[in-house]
Amino acid sequence: MNRFTRRTLVKGGTAFGAAAALTGPALLDWAKAWAQNAPWKPEKGAKLSMLRWKYFVKSEDDAFVKLIAAFSKATGVPVEISRESYEDVQPKASVAANTGTGPDLFWGLYSLPHLFPQKCINVSDVCDYLGKKYGGWVDSAIKYGHEGNKWICVPVCYSGALMNYRLEASKKAGFSKFPDKLDAFLEYTKAMKAQGTPGGFALGHASGDANSWAHWCLWSNGGETVDKNDKVIINSPETAKALEYGKALYANMISGTAAWNDASNNKAFLAGDIYWTNNGISIYVAAKSDPSKKHIAEDMNHAYFPVGVSGKPTELHLMYPVLAMTYTKYPQACKALMAFMLEADNFNPWLEAAQGYLTHCLNAYDKNPVWTADPKTTPFRDVAKRTRTAGGLGSVGEKAATAISDFIVVDMFANYCTGREDVKGAISIAERALKRIYRS
Repeated sequence: MNRFTRRTLVKGGTAFGAAAALTGPALLDWAKAWAQNAPWKPEKGAKLSMLRWKYFVKSEDDAFVKLIAAFSKATGVPVEISRESYEDVQPKASVAANTGTGPDLFWGLYSLPHLFPQKCINVSDVCDYLGKKYGGWVDSAIKYGHEGNKWICVPVCYSGALMNYRLEASKKAGFSKFPDKLDAFLEYTKAMKAQGTPGGFALGHASGDANSWAHWCLWSNGGETVDKNDKVIINSPETAKALEYGKALYANMISGTAAWNDASNNKAFLAGDIYWTNNGISIYVAAKSDPSKKHIAEDMNHAYFPVGVSGKPTELHLMYPVLAMTYTKYPQACKALMAFMLEADNFNPWLEAAQGYLTHCLNAYDKNPVWTADPKTTPFRDVAKRTRTAGGLGSVGEKAATAISDFIVVDMFANYCTGREDVKGAISIAERALKRIYRS
């Protein structure tokens, strides 16, 4: 039995201690052993380039860089990494798909591969290998990963979009725990504003923060963009109710949220300007690492979004799929790198370095100690199992990918909340846009 299989997760135990210890020469030795035994052999002279989203937790990126360096040393395949904001990865990937030139791999958001599924290499062998080895994929990852009967991307992880809130201000407002129902949450926002500790959700084109809360608001009130057959059904009393609820929340937010991007609420929370928002764990991580902000880390926690009319979670968490383009000259090297990223000896310490910002899609990683070492991190463990996909009731293909990248739902809420449109106007604009996308 070779070294890399001995160290991986096995039934009845984990390799977390071993994984965490793999640094320096030990990591390189393991990587070399893995490369010798892996099913994918990089092409002669292979060299790769990857465009990924710009990190929010530096320790996550540091661990990622070490992982990539180990891969390159073990396989002889250099990998050039570039980083762009969430908003810029998708258009650059689309241009590359259309022109047939650009990075070999893209690591982006949500349904990115489904914008150009025919331009993504088939990675079914990689996903089958990882699924069998690590306890299977969560259902939402299977939906995001598939186009028909094949995998067109590897669902690397999620970033949980949860409620971030200040504890003492919440208690002062009369809430000993974060509200878990819609009516209670609205009362919470009113009480928080009344005492001078308001919150805020992004209503600008924030790919993560705005999409996650706007879709939750629509779904939790019973609204849907499309039905199970991808028929546009957004023009409904439930959508109108969702807009009214969203505007009531907006009235209790800090001013300026209509222009917020994905970094805005982080800055506002850490500056003490807001006391509740939706975000990944990056606010907490930043506060812990900054001596001047540690009081915020000690006085904050995380909670799931309130449950709405269905009685079930209606959350949208950020999927991060990695894909390889069909124009790459080195498909085997791409597959090797994708598999390498999610092997336990790499992924376990990477998860720990991310401090909860990344959440796994493979069930075996439920056991990683990062989820229990700090109770404020634990809620992020299960977001991959709680989330809906970007298409809601509908498919998660190219049409859903287009709708979410075009901010259809976000703009609908922004149009009504800011007074640019009345309820009918806001819904009508969204309906027309969705019908163009879904061709209905």
